This record gives sequence, C-alpha cells and structure tokens, in this order.
Amino acid sequence: MTLAGGPPPFVVDSHCHLDFPQLLGDLDGVLSRAADAGVGLMVTICTRVRQFDRVLGIAERFPNVFCSVGTHPHSAAEETDVTVAELVDLARHPKVVGIGEAGLDYHYDHSPRDIQAASFRVHVAAARETGLPLIIHSREAEADTAAILEEEMAHGAFTPLLHCFSSRRVLADRALAIGAYVSFSGILTFRQAGDLREIAGQAPNDRVLVETDAPYLAPVPLRSKTNEPAYVVHTLKVLADCRNTSYAEMAKTTSDNFFRLFSKVPRPATATGGIKDA
Repeated sequence: MTLAGGPPPFVVDSHCHLDFPQLLGDLDGVLSRAADAGVGLMVTICTRVRQFDRVLGIAERFPNVFCSVGTHPHSAAEETDVTVAELVDLARHPKVVGIGEAGLDYHYDHSPRDIQAASFRVHVAAARETGLPLIIHSREAEADTAAILEEEMAHGAFTPLLHCFSSRRVLADRALAIGAYVSFSGILTFRQAGDLREIAGQAPNDRVLVETDAPYLAPVPLRSKTNEPAYVVHTLKVLADCRNTSYAEMAKTTSDNFFRLFSKVPRPATATGGIKDA
C-alpha cells in the first residue's frame, strides 16, 4: 500500500508458511510482490520438526526471511519424541527466531488432546529456556489454552504470541494479563468478524501484530485467492481502522512490536515505519 509522497511503510508478516506447496513454487515472485507492497520481512513457520530443514532452507536463502521451529498440534501425535533439548538445540541457529507453532486444536482433533497438551508444554519449556517467543495455535480450546499458559507462567516466565487470533475475548484477556502478544490475520477483514474487530480495537497498543498465515485466509477483497505475504497490508488497514489511527502509524506500531517480541531479528535500516500520510 503506497502512500502519497513516498514508498509504502515497512510492514512485517509475522506468520506465513512459505514451505507449503501453494507458495513454494514461486518464492521469488512471492517475495518480490511482498517487497512492492512494503512487506520487508516475514517469518516462515515450522509445523513439523521433522521437516524443519525445509523451513530453515527457505530462511537461509532469503535475507529478510526468518523461521521458527516446532510441532503444530495437528502433528503432535506424529512427533511425540520431540524434546525440549532438541528444540533448544535447533533454535540456536541465527535464523530461528521463535518456538512453534504449538498449542491446541479442538476443532479438528487430528491428535489426541492429551498429546496436544503434552507437546504444548514441551514447547513452553523450550521457549522459556531460549527466551524466544512461543507462537501459539489455539482453536476452539480457549479455556485449556489459557489454563496451560497460566500454569506454565507460574513455573517461569516466557512470552506467548497468540497467532491468527480468532478466539473469544476470554482467551485474549487472560493471555494479555500474563504478557502475551496477539496477532491478527485476514480473518479480521471478514464481514462477520465484528467481535474480533472489537477485540483488535481494544488490545494494548504495544501488544498487537499482523500476519497472513499464508497460504490460508486471504483477506477481503482477495478471498478467492491463495494468500501470500503481500496481502497482509489489507489486514493492517482494517486493524488501523479498528484502532482509529492511520495506516502508516499502524505499520510503525506493529513493526515496533514485532522487533520487541522477536528480539533475535536484526532490525533493518529500512524498518523506520515512520512515513506520514499525505
């Protein structure tokens, strides 16, 4: 999104899946279109530790792409052997800037719930030990997600990030109370997401991020398309509207929040985010 009088503000896509087939075949094009939109940095997210090398390879190929390491709750039953020590060891790589995505998914229940919870706690421990943010997937599991976060926080501090937030307010409130960040995806732009827009408008200003979760959840007005990092600008615009601020200011706020949370990521000189609306 270009503003009159200059290039677009610097924007971060804090969560995408560049290793998924829908994007993998055109990575150069995906990153070029992102750059044109002002999306200068992105984090490609690991969903299976046993496929981490594929995710890391993409991050190593592009200087403005970083990655995470972790097991998605859908795959928790496939990777019960993943340990805290293994996650910590893999996270030493300079391109690995987060743990996850991990958490609970009670919508599909692809893995038994007790195994999801055990895997979630392993990832919490790794986030605590590394100091990296814990990237959390939670779907239809608000009470259990909040309870695990609160219980684990009592055992030692870590920083949660509720990715692609689309849950009820109770999870946002309980997570924010213990220091979590909240990231909003294209769901924020959907016609029936009024409750979510209300949450986005009221969350603390220093705790909000944006993401695509590409290749999924393309925002309005691109709902029929494969999502990609360039499209995060549409979510950012709606977030700015929810918070009664300008696009440029929201770009600066979310970028500042990203670099504070993902402190392992070097902030490029271009990430000023301070371009003013004409």
